[in-house]
Amino acid sequence: MTDQYHMQLALELAAKGKGFTSPNPCVGAVVVKDGRVVGKGWHRAAGMAHAEVEALADAGDRARGADLFVTLEPCNHFGKTPPCTRKILAAGIRRVVAACPDPNPAASGGLAFLSQNGVQTVSGLLQDQAERLMEDFLWYVRHEKTPFVVLKCAATLDGRIATSTGESRWITSAASRAFGHELRHQVDAILVGSGTLHADNPSLTCRISGKKTRDPARVILDTRLSILDNAQVINQSSDAPTILVTGPHAPAQKKKRLAQKGVVVLETGLKNNLLDLRQLMVTLGKMSITSLLIEGGGTVAANALAEGIVNKMVYFIAPKLLGGSDGKAVFEGKGVKKLANAPVLQHITVERCDADILVQGYLKR
Repeated sequence: MTDQYHMQLALELAAKGKGFTSPNPCVGAVVVKDGRVVGKGWHRAAGMAHAEVEALADAGDRARGADLFVTLEPCNHFGKTPPCTRKILAAGIRRVVAACPDPNPAASGGLAFLSQNGVQTVSGLLQDQAERLMEDFLWYVRHEKTPFVVLKCAATLDGRIATSTGESRWITSAASRAFGHELRHQVDAILVGSGTLHADNPSLTCRISGKKTRDPARVILDTRLSILDNAQVINQSSDAPTILVTGPHAPAQKKKRLAQKGVVVLETGLKNNLLDLRQLMVTLGKMSITSLLIEGGGTVAANALAEGIVNKMVYFIAPKLLGGSDGKAVFEGKGVKKLANAPVLQHITVERCDADILVQGYLKR
């Protein structure tokens, strides 16, 4: 088997940790001796063993003289766990192949340390795939600890997210909705506006049949704390917090009452009479939220795009037509006046999701 095959296997193992490892990245590792895989591991959750340690433990004595394939450069510092580099040396690994270097200055330098201690090192194998898998972690580390933002939209063929009466269940197929719950599982937080809150009374939890999942923190933009006492987001069993983001003029008594119910109330400034999303990203980043999924509605989506906080778009298009201009648009409010200023997607993929079309891409910066 080739190096590429073994790194691909390490990437598949890394993906098993997606949604559970934040604020750490999801990492996979494979130990190979005489062309045979003798050890496998992945990082299962923050605070638990790193992928390399799991793979070395799985290999046992067979690791001596073997190669180690890992999707991220082994750490070289004492954090919540000891440095993986020391474990690699102690195990007698002869060669380490890493997909990409660690961007965290505190943890980097692992390959250099191993090389200085007689271990052969290679970096860059399937780096693009590894970076895509860890895109939220990499963005968070490289951009002043602000979250990687995914904007999800689900619309009819004529660009509507609901009828004029507000009916939106269901525009897209069950398969598309299941994909949306997978996205919820993978991110640290999900964000909606108060309009969506009042129209749908959503739970904003993650529900995937037959799979262990993790609920994201629920972030609600609610400038004047208009949330009702019976809203699902504050009256349900979930390990994840509900965070209400409000403006400077929200009623103090209601803030106090919500806090007593376990709700986190954050105050942020206003920009163009809307909550300042850039300021909010900094605040959420300080709360160790590395990734954020925006689900709507139209005003929130338009503001997020205009403020330049969106990194990635996930856009479901259903083969349905409302047939008029009175439905609720994907983006509400004023758009750009010149095409030259229109946001552009790159690295686009297009696929079928049952009867729907799923378009994914990254905002060009």
